[in-house]
Amino acid sequence: MSFDATGEVVVVTGGAHGIGAALAAAVAKRGGTAVVFDISEGLGTPGVEYVQVDVSDREAVLKAVGGVIERHGRIDGLVAGAAVQPRATVIDTDPEEWTRTLKVNLDGVVWVCQAVVPHMVDRRSGSVIVFTSGMAATGFPGAAAYASSKAALGAFARTLAAEVAEHRVRVNVIAPGVIDTEQFRFANIGADREHWSETIGIGDPEDVVGPLLFLLSDAAAMTGSQLTRERAFARLETFEEC
Repeated sequence: MSFDATGEVVVVTGGAHGIGAALAAAVAKRGGTAVVFDISEGLGTPGVEYVQVDVSDREAVLKAVGGVIERHGRIDGLVAGAAVQPRATVIDTDPEEWTRTLKVNLDGVVWVCQAVVPHMVDRRSGSVIVFTSGMAATGFPGAAAYASSKAALGAFARTLAAEVAEHRVRVNVIAPGVIDTEQFRFANIGADREHWSETIGIGDPEDVVGPLLFLLSDAAAMTGSQLTRERAFARLETFEEC
């Protein structure tokens, strides 16, 4: 499949780097408008708008989404990818770090959905993608806060999907697997990185772009579902050759 985003507006949280940045560039390349919400400054990718916002701040998110609606009149897709991944054992987890992780990874998704989804409901069209992780099901030593937040997101996304299905708004979940991003490199050094490299392997951000474009498109007649990176994920070039 090849995906045409002409005229569409896609908001990507956490899109200044990694998977979000790769997706935003792909949307712009295909004629769409990608609007990145991130606490970091953007990379200056042509055709991509950047809004510096902390997704854990509900009022800031509402303001940012309002600005997108004022400038473009619509939001067709929402990809909620902003996350932090601190590492500490359960016993040693700092209370403030635990709270911060849940505020960004979980609350941040709730706030942006509260801001964006009503516009999709009014238009009876839209696609929301939420990121989870394999750690949500299995756990991982030193990643209790991250894994817990990602597990909660699965239940949140399925609930939202059920609530808005009658309005033709789709909500799906993606578990991209082990991807070589700045966040991954920060959280996995030494033995951890070697573990992932020698087991399931480490992918590139571009590996996830094809599945994301599929979920954003009308070709994905599905909601409340989860795509998981195993052997099913292919590079975008493979999707376009099919």
